[in-house]
Amino acid sequence: MKKWILLVVVLGMLGWAVLDFIDSNKESAEQIEDVDQGKDGSKSEGDEETNEPVIGLEIGNRAPDFQLDTLTGDTVKLSDFRCNRVMINFWATWCPPCRAEMPDMEQFHQDKDIVILAVNLTDSEASVENVEKFSDEYKLTFPILMDTNLDVATLYMIQPIPTTYMVDSNGIVRYRAFGAMNYDLMVQEFEKME
Repeated sequence: MKKWILLVVVLGMLGWAVLDFIDSNKESAEQIEDVDQGKDGSKSEGDEETNEPVIGLEIGNRAPDFQLDTLTGDTVKLSDFRCNRVMINFWATWCPPCRAEMPDMEQFHQDKDIVILAVNLTDSEASVENVEKFSDEYKLTFPILMDTNLDVATLYMIQPIPTTYMVDSNGIVRYRAFGAMNYDLMVQEFEKME
């Protein structure tokens, strides 16, 4: 009897999770449609007349700006890449799915006109040398940003890694992925953006 009750509870929770996921995807699709049509209706203080998108992490929001130093010592700011499509990827060297997607990210970077900002969760690394070795091993040509205090990871509320945000040329979040992406998915989402 206890097994049946447990089974019913588990199935109920699973059903609720599936319905919630479907509903959130439907809402995200509606947000994208509204933003594309200029009818998002969302206003923040001071934006009543400009209809500027709200800064946030949801599809259709303007991606929060940030500034970090790269592995090579340069300073990079997200807003410097306005007018470019940008992939923001949060990762660490010790993360197996992060390691798995890096060759696809490098190939994507080589094949498409995309800016990749690979934000390393540096505070979680054993050493910066590990990040340097990783970059050399995978022959990465895109910038590795060092989030030494996890300020940007906190701003973007990163929980699972890798987490990826695809941002269009207007700075609007168009896609986000929790977990590793493969090359085909990267290209698919890239081609949907302006």
